[in-house]
Formats: sequence, structure tokens, C-alpha cells
Amino acid sequence: MKIAVYPGSFDPITFGHIDIATRALKVFDKLIILINVHPTKHALFTAEERVEMVKATMADYLDRLDIVVAEDLTVSVAKKLGATHMIRGLRAVTDFEYEFQLTHANRVLDNEIDSIYFMTDNKYSFLSSALVKEIALFKGDLTKFVPEYVVEKMKEKLK
Repeated sequence: MKIAVYPGSFDPITFGHIDIATRALKVFDKLIILINVHPTKHALFTAEERVEMVKATMADYLDRLDIVVAEDLTVSVAKKLGATHMIRGLRAVTDFEYEFQLTHANRVLDNEIDSIYFMTDNKYSFLSSALVKEIALFKGDLTKFVPEYVVEKMKEKLK
């Protein structure tokens, strides 16, 4: 069985994340969405809320999808979960430099876990969770960026 981990904050999950996850499921038998809890970053949503958003928006794929919360090095968690690959999304050239450094650091930590990159669909090449949060703070229309379930959760959170 080919297992991959797709790590990220998913704070919140966006159409860009969903695009990458569904395309990764065409290549791998099982995908583990790894919700990272970073000690120096302040997430808008709790880890539990992010898990619920991923479950709701990826409901059609739950038979081949696991959702795991982790506070450890991603490459270490991937190894413990039996994954052989990490899925990463690239939106633009600016993502490449960071991903290049991350891949090489991960290879030093564990050269048995390889990274696979998916270029996001052109219509999501600018999209990030940070952008979604900023638009939400100013009460902008989020429907082109995130599923309706996430729109409602954003409204509830920012009341």
C-alpha cells in the first residue's frame, strides 16, 4: 500500500489544499492529512476545529484518508505513520525556494521519506490560508476560496 502524508496548518483548509489532496489520492492508496501544531505560530482555529473542517470538506474521500494532528517534526511523524512520501503543493516560484530547503533538510533527517510536489491548479496559485483569514477579517466574500462549511466556521469564529 502506497501511503503519503500531506502536512500543513490547514488553518483553514482551502480549495487549493483540496485540489492537492484529491490529486494526491489519484497516486497514493492512502493519504494522511497531517495538521501541524507549531509552537510559535498562533492558529485561528484549534487543531480539533481544523480536523472537523478537513473531515467535512473531504467527506467523499474518508475511506482513503486519515487526519492526524502532530506537534513533532513532520518527517518523523510520516515515518511513524508508515508513509513513504510527503505531498507538498507549489503555487508559485516563491514557494520553490522554501520547499527546496525543506526537502533537503528532511533528506538529512530521514532519506527514506521522499517529497512529491503538485503544482496547484492555476485558479488557486495565489491562494493561502493567510489570505483567506485576511479577507474574512474584512468581511469579504470567501466563497471562491473555501467550501461553504469553512465559510460558516470563519463567520462563527470571527463574530
